[in-house]
Amino acid sequence: MKKNQLNIQEEAARCLLCENAPCSRACGKGDIGRAIRAVRFGNEGIARQWIDGCDENDLEKAEQACIHYDRPIRIREIASQLPEATRVDLPSLAIDFCGMPCENPFFLASSSICTNYEMVARAFEAGWAGVFYKTICMDDINEVSPRFDVLHREGDKGDFNALRNMEQLSENPVDVDFDILSRLKKNYPNKIVVASIMGSTEEQWIELAKMAQAAGVDAIELNFSCPQMRIAGMGSDVGQDPELVTFYTAYVKRSVSIPVIPKMTPNITMINHPAMGAYFAGADAISAINTIKSVTMDERAEVSGKWTVSGLSGRAVKPIALRHILEMAQNPIMKKIELSGIGGIETWRDALEFIQLGCNNLQVCTAVMQYGYRIIDDLKLGLQHYMASRGITKLSTLVGEQLTNISRPHDLDRDTVVYPLFSSENCIGCGRCYISCMDGGHQAITFGDDRKPHLVGNKCVGCHLCRLVCPTGAIGVSKRVPKRKAK
Repeated sequence: MKKNQLNIQEEAARCLLCENAPCSRACGKGDIGRAIRAVRFGNEGIARQWIDGCDENDLEKAEQACIHYDRPIRIREIASQLPEATRVDLPSLAIDFCGMPCENPFFLASSSICTNYEMVARAFEAGWAGVFYKTICMDDINEVSPRFDVLHREGDKGDFNALRNMEQLSENPVDVDFDILSRLKKNYPNKIVVASIMGSTEEQWIELAKMAQAAGVDAIELNFSCPQMRIAGMGSDVGQDPELVTFYTAYVKRSVSIPVIPKMTPNITMINHPAMGAYFAGADAISAINTIKSVTMDERAEVSGKWTVSGLSGRAVKPIALRHILEMAQNPIMKKIELSGIGGIETWRDALEFIQLGCNNLQVCTAVMQYGYRIIDDLKLGLQHYMASRGITKLSTLVGEQLTNISRPHDLDRDTVVYPLFSSENCIGCGRCYISCMDGGHQAITFGDDRKPHLVGNKCVGCHLCRLVCPTGAIGVSKRVPKRKAK
């Protein structure tokens, strides 16, 4: 990005993503809001198709109609930097999961985004391929208020890096939920309907599983992972005990003939221990991860003056989720197990990472809570255009393709270095790189009266902290070269 050139990703991130966007209505010839949303969710390369018929006057009207609380989104500048729209034949995203043909890998995760018939039906109409319906249990569920809190930078509004929630399971009567699932499968026979269940005894697990199968669902998810159950011996209490995971999975497998998918907790040192228990008990696939036990203490999220431990989700947990997926995917004992990836999936690039580490099914929750079911459009389009760019016609080709590139720390190349590359054209002279290198790096940058950073080559170790803190993207990478030998 050149100096004084608008960063369209940053500007799109400012967009409020309005319902019935005023900018689109004011333009009349295109869908401005949809184009900006495409940029926001990683599809800037195809965003122009929604504004192709708009001239400068149309874009100006759209900008004037923007209702941003601060200043209007710079729609005309964004439009000027979008590449020309290219039309390509988009490949199918169809993929099998546990023997079930899915139109795409994207499912709703068991949570507040799928608690009744109307919600799931709207998601199906929007293009989601399936649902892991909110967990059904036989205990009375009595929720607290408020039940959500978020992590974000002070001053940010409406957007967050992580969500902490205290919500438990479905509050509906058991027969109501199974009736909903039955109607969903009847009315949407090409969608995949998965019942998520949780019991507290062997008998409850078996009874709920049989009721799920009788309702006509395609598969059953076993919730061994909810971190905020008020009743001991349920949720993540089970998921942390490989023996209980093994027993309950085996009980359910013996009771039904449809696929059984245990859901693992991340609140454990080695996810492989309970996962192998599920595998040896006959699990058809494994879902991972559920939310991470956490504490937040915002006064607006207290419940009658108190806080508690509950689950953290959202984009901030993605690296942790990927680590757990990787551990299971690399387990030679479990090579045949299928994986459903969950945790921080917001854009198609996030989804691709889970797929490339071995997932052929993906579950999304927190991103839907922030942005709605509509994100399925950019998830699918982004993945399809990526496949087209590589000439890939089957999504299954991508499953696990990066596993061989994940190494152990001691196997990494430690004999070469990549130095940062400074662009004087793009540098605005803020000095952030200097500050971070001096106080958190290796004191390898000087910064003088010319307000330009200069690399001290014999001190730089190629850690790239400078590149990561640069607010304008003015620091790139050079070629990898052999390390200088110490004198």
